[in-house]
Amino acid sequence: MNKNAVKILFAEQAHVAYAERICQLIYESALQRGTGIARRTPEYISAKITGGKAVVALDGDKLVGFSYIECWGHGDYVATSGLIVDPEYRHIGLAAQIKARTFELARLRFPFAKIFSITTSLPVMKLNTRLGYKPVTFSELTDDEEFWKGCEGCCNYDILQRNNRRMCLCTGMLYDPKTPLPANSNFQPYWMVVKNAVKKIFHLK
Repeated sequence: MNKNAVKILFAEQAHVAYAERICQLIYESALQRGTGIARRTPEYISAKITGGKAVVALDGDKLVGFSYIECWGHGDYVATSGLIVDPEYRHIGLAAQIKARTFELARLRFPFAKIFSITTSLPVMKLNTRLGYKPVTFSELTDDEEFWKGCEGCCNYDILQRNNRRMCLCTGMLYDPKTPLPANSNFQPYWMVVKNAVKKIFHLK
């Protein structure tokens, strides 16, 4: 396996072909961790890809990672979700790269939105922290009913219900675009915009 050969891309129409594999990886990840993660259908994943709201990691023609964003509360909030890495490609820093690319996509598509994540994964929490997320209570996240309906496929949904949606096994984390990022951050959104523009002009990969 060559880490440098893996390309992390904003998903396009052609990547819909990987929808089934993505769903399989999400399910296998949930079984392995023994914690909650909402089930997703190929149709759901395909909609994220065609809607320009997903990131794929490819080693040649092989899908090795995925993540997507979702807009809530009339564009006031954006969630980053579904971060998965093929088991053969773990522990090489790929998850961090996918997470950063998904964060970049969220900032480019919705520059004024608060970006949030709910997760049971400690590594994901660490990645979020590096990007400027802060742990928050669920009351600080979106109150969009459609978002919370997405938790119905999680094996821990009954816990969320019993606590009147105030808490669950997941930790809520929030990035507020009004809060300046640390001075040494590599993910300042405006730098991303400039960098991407330069790449397009000079056709860089």
